[in-house]
Amino acid sequence: MRTESRRQCGRLLLAGLLLLLLAHLAIAQEPAGIDEPGSELQISLLTFGPGAVYWERFGHNAIAIRDRRSGEAVSYNYGIFDFEEESFFRNFLRGHMRYTIEATRLEQDLAYYRDEGRAVLEQELHLTPAQRLQLRDFLRWNLQPENAKYRYEYFTSNCSTKVRDALDRVLGGAIQRSLVTRSRGYTYRLQADSLLAPLPGLMLPMDLGLGPYADRRLSFWEESFIPAEFARHLPLVRVEDSNGNQVPLVGASRVLGMPGPQLAAADEAWLRRHGPYPIGYTAPVAVASGVLSLLLLMLARTPRPRAARVFAFAACAFALLAGLAGLMLAALWGLTDHVSAWRNENLLLVNPLLLVLLPALWHMRRPQARSGRVTRVLAWTVLVMALLALVVKLLPQSLQNNAVWIALLLPPHLVLAWRLLRAPASPADSA
Repeated sequence: MRTESRRQCGRLLLAGLLLLLLAHLAIAQEPAGIDEPGSELQISLLTFGPGAVYWERFGHNAIAIRDRRSGEAVSYNYGIFDFEEESFFRNFLRGHMRYTIEATRLEQDLAYYRDEGRAVLEQELHLTPAQRLQLRDFLRWNLQPENAKYRYEYFTSNCSTKVRDALDRVLGGAIQRSLVTRSRGYTYRLQADSLLAPLPGLMLPMDLGLGPYADRRLSFWEESFIPAEFARHLPLVRVEDSNGNQVPLVGASRVLGMPGPQLAAADEAWLRRHGPYPIGYTAPVAVASGVLSLLLLMLARTPRPRAARVFAFAACAFALLAGLAGLMLAALWGLTDHVSAWRNENLLLVNPLLLVLLPALWHMRRPQARSGRVTRVLAWTVLVMALLALVVKLLPQSLQNNAVWIALLLPPHLVLAWRLLRAPASPADSA
């Protein structure tokens, strides 16, 4: 009996030792202990689709942090501005915008975008507990009044790039290393035109005002200035987990909201589906502008007073609109910090000197009117500069994608120059 009891005690002791060993191994292999700081946090990227208002057309994104221990869920949003802020519009025009970050209750944020009929996508991110804690602490630091404001720039410092940079910061540059070497050949202009296509009254002036800065080839990293593109590229990123294994940064993805009928229809608009617009429409625009310019030329050649008056009215309308647009482009280049508008070659086509020619063009409502010496010099200057836009475009070093504006504006320039220069100056006409 004693021998049997000893055997049973030995078996129990061995079983206990085995259980202790297994428990120790399980704890050692657990990737993140339940009590490890940051393990209670869940990090997600929220991406909101475009809205109906013009400043919402690029979409929005935010970082969501849920605390499973306390139940707190917070949404951190960059790109917040206030129209009531002192000198807001003056700073906007000068390119000195100061935007800020704010934190709201996650459910409140989600309810706001759902009520607006905006699409909502959530992507859960695989961060180590230490990285989750570091991200939360950084965002809380960023919320402090002395740290909250930042210099806003459409393409390089907006709501999406600030979210991207905050995530990349705690990941040690993993997002940038993965995305900076990839590209589809898209540009700032192409992306901006596509998103603003449902609002052609805004898209066309914006395209006219963008200089060569907007036409350089973008990496996926740079293309992430658009929230939807950042959400599309992020699954390409791989990071190290707590055990040093390579895992996808994006885990579970959930659609939390679908676009309403109005916004869905805007994304299916003809101009949106038949892009790139206006970049890809050089040929039809050239044909349309050529036909209209031929009609204008016929009016200029007709000796009838009525035709001359119609020509003068059309010529003055063109010169007024183009000249005012030229003043705006010149101001954007010379008086503001809007880098994307600098060195705009469209200034050769929408020349402010056209405003100086307005009296001479209005004088052409009389069929026999002729230009004076000063007018002829100005007319030659405007014509040569317009032709220079075409010459520059044909150079291999040309970067700005403005062929559609050359196709639209050069034909009427030729007609106006022909009318102003068609005969020698009259001695009695000094202007």
